[in-house]
Amino acid sequence: MADSQSNARLRADAGTPTSGVIHVRTRLTADFTVISNALAQRRGSAVTVGVAVYILSLPTGTPVSIEALCAHFSEGETLISRALRELESAGYLDRRCERLSSGQIRTRTYFYDVPGGTPQPDPDDSPEPPRPTRPRKSPQPWKSPAAERATSSSSSTAVTEAASAPASIPVPTPASAPAADRPEEPAALSDADPQAVSVLASLRRVDPRLLLSEREAARLAPAVGQWLAAGVAPSRITAHLTTRLPDHLLARPAAILAFRLRETPLPAPPPAPLPSFPERPVLLPFQTCDGCERAFRAPEPGQRCRDCRRHGEKSPVAA
Repeated sequence: MADSQSNARLRADAGTPTSGVIHVRTRLTADFTVISNALAQRRGSAVTVGVAVYILSLPTGTPVSIEALCAHFSEGETLISRALRELESAGYLDRRCERLSSGQIRTRTYFYDVPGGTPQPDPDDSPEPPRPTRPRKSPQPWKSPAAERATSSSSSTAVTEAASAPASIPVPTPASAPAADRPEEPAALSDADPQAVSVLASLRRVDPRLLLSEREAARLAPAVGQWLAAGVAPSRITAHLTTRLPDHLLARPAAILAFRLRETPLPAPPPAPLPSFPERPVLLPFQTCDGCERAFRAPEPGQRCRDCRRHGEKSPVAA
């Protein structure tokens, strides 16, 4: 009893929860990514959140195609594709087809920390093509002082003669340039095959994206005319040009149609019709001869065969 003992309850630590997760935080100064709680706590598939966090941690310019993501994750193409579609529908992922300054078309993938943000210009974009440098002057050969004085005196004499001569009248140049320098004029739509133009114009009824201009239709009409001349029906040409098109066209529709018309071999011409044979004669039915009771062919019964008519025999009387 000499020691003092207190029966008061121990003071509980107010900062430590009694249940749930307890965070052990470490202050990071490098190699970390800032992620919003709306994305990290997004309800739904864990694969979708994992793919989003992985894409946000990558540096700009890293490929994020399905093949690249499947090489990193253990999930297959089906789950990765579903995760990308969910992120695209939620507004985190945006894929656009943009034309570069060089004229090439490239698919750019934008990933937003917060849906609805404004994409910043890509610092890793390809630089502009270098400008052509000025041609350098070839070094002049060394001349002696006497040669330089002779050259300067001859040039001054030439300038004096040119100043004293009357001004020459400029010869007018022809207005029309040579045919080799003039650009090739595009084919007119009126000169194209009307049936081929009709086939090309009807493609937009099947796929509204296949809208062609007059110049494009005039350029594609000869290839379609070759198919029509080979015996291919217009419905078959339409089906060949409109089936299995990609969801996102990375080029002009005319370029895709020209590729299919150029790379697909023409079908074999239809076989020639078989020669017509003369009709076979109609076979007469068998009849019984009244004289010799032999079977022979005759149109009607009650007639005699050829031998009985030749010998004039009479048919025997039945007993």
